[in-house]
Amino acid sequence: MAGVDWKRGRDMMRNLVLFVLCGCLFIGGSCVEPGRSKQKSGVEGAGVRLVTLDPGHYHAALVQKSMYEQVDRVVHVYAPEGPEVENHLAYIERFNSRADDPTSWVEKVYTGSDYLERMLTEKEGDVVVLSGNNRRKAEYIKAAVDVGFNVFCDKPMCINTADFKVLEDAFARAEKKGVLVYDIMTERFSIFHIVQKMLVLDKDVFGELQKGSAAEPAVVKQSLHHFFKYVSGTPIRRPTWYFDMAQQGEGLVDVTTHLIDLVMWTCFPNEAMDYRRDVVMKQARRQPTMITREQYEKATGAADFPGFLKGKLDNEGVLPCYANGEMIYSLKGVYVKLSVSWNFEAPERAGDAQYSLFSGTRARVLLKQGPEQGYRPQICVEPADGVSLEQLGAALKKAIARAQSKYPGLALERGEDHWQVVIPQEHQAGHEAHFREVTEKFLQYLAQGRLPRWEVPNMIAKYHITTAALELARQ
Repeated sequence: MAGVDWKRGRDMMRNLVLFVLCGCLFIGGSCVEPGRSKQKSGVEGAGVRLVTLDPGHYHAALVQKSMYEQVDRVVHVYAPEGPEVENHLAYIERFNSRADDPTSWVEKVYTGSDYLERMLTEKEGDVVVLSGNNRRKAEYIKAAVDVGFNVFCDKPMCINTADFKVLEDAFARAEKKGVLVYDIMTERFSIFHIVQKMLVLDKDVFGELQKGSAAEPAVVKQSLHHFFKYVSGTPIRRPTWYFDMAQQGEGLVDVTTHLIDLVMWTCFPNEAMDYRRDVVMKQARRQPTMITREQYEKATGAADFPGFLKGKLDNEGVLPCYANGEMIYSLKGVYVKLSVSWNFEAPERAGDAQYSLFSGTRARVLLKQGPEQGYRPQICVEPADGVSLEQLGAALKKAIARAQSKYPGLALERGEDHWQVVIPQEHQAGHEAHFREVTEKFLQYLAQGRLPRWEVPNMIAKYHITTAALELARQ
């Protein structure tokens, strides 16, 4: 009994320290402006202790591209032996040894077949960071919640309807245990999505959100990605399982999580969705990107397809990788169309690209990032029928003037049939920088001991949409 009482006391003290340190952060403010360069060194014994479980995607490392004053610099890693955990540790070492603002993480690593059981029994932390093979993601989340971990999870949290039920149960158990489960929605921190949302919510500019139809949806989002690309100046080494849709998840359940999140975040801010009442899936389809053996080797480093993929090759030895998909659904009566595409490699001077349209009664607010824009994102605003370009411009000038106190340098340029919002480079932090911002937001929620009331139902709705679309597309 004495041992049990000591352990209980130790856990109570740890939680007290976590609350006090995170509370200090919350009161003092922790938001970091894009471009801030000086690191805050983590302290051994600090309130929040991270545990990284089975890292197989570089997003797990990007959480640690920065230090956080309230986070212990010692991070425990539990994983099976192999190149994935080695690649993860190599990223951390590069961050620690870089010339400009090096980090100072200390990684304590356990590798073995019982890595999950060891993590659950040793409980060497407060927050489990998940980013890797998605086949066991929902299982990992539920197991971590069951022993009292908070979970900070890269998308997707689940990749099929069976795992959606596990995830839904995990959220219910998290509420009972008083722990947080949160997915890493970095796209909310893009200045382009922030400005697009600002304009959509401005009644004088946008009017009311249209309802649209299946033939002409009111909201359209498209996303183009590439299997082979560079991160932090280094070519991504994809895991060998990355091209197995049973382990990675098809395109309909992967990148679409960001698109669905942005639709809810933009159109219905701070509003909780009930997927049983507010979501109706209309159409869904899927199609493959064909991956040759040479492309597979370039992306993974493996000389040949592994056994678990060879049975999926076509007659010419090429792998159909179902990374592409399209869905149409209604959200509170608003028709939404989302599509995601994956090519193997981007053309020179190009990269991942996106297109986003929100249709209002006064204007259409677009985000474009194609060849005409030089693959650089641009916000354009077009007048709706019955609204002149001059009338729209007058409303836009007022909106931009209000935003300049927070985003200095924002400006407007008139085109032939639209207005373009000019966003200074200083506000255009890249994808990797957003990991610090979303992590700091999660740390604020830890300090409060709760998420905003709409976050959990909207995460549940998001993964219902992805898995329902996949089920429909497979029919």
